[in-house]
Amino acid sequence: MAQYRARLRAQGMRLLQIWVPDTSAPGFDEECHRESAALAASQYAEQDQAFVDSVSQFPDEMDDE
Repeated sequence: MAQYRARLRAQGMRLLQIWVPDTSAPGFDEECHRESAALAASQYAEQDQAFVDSVSQFPDEMDDE
């Protein structure tokens, strides 16, 4: 493992570890639904979605570049 990491570092890479939500945790689905419903009901829902769309790029859109 040390040699592998050394090769990656030599290529200009660095190790990054992050904590992410556990999608298998009890209540995860319910919390996602609660949060998405709250966002959809917001008076700013359209502006929020427009922002997300403006900063998002999906794989099929990358092919057009």
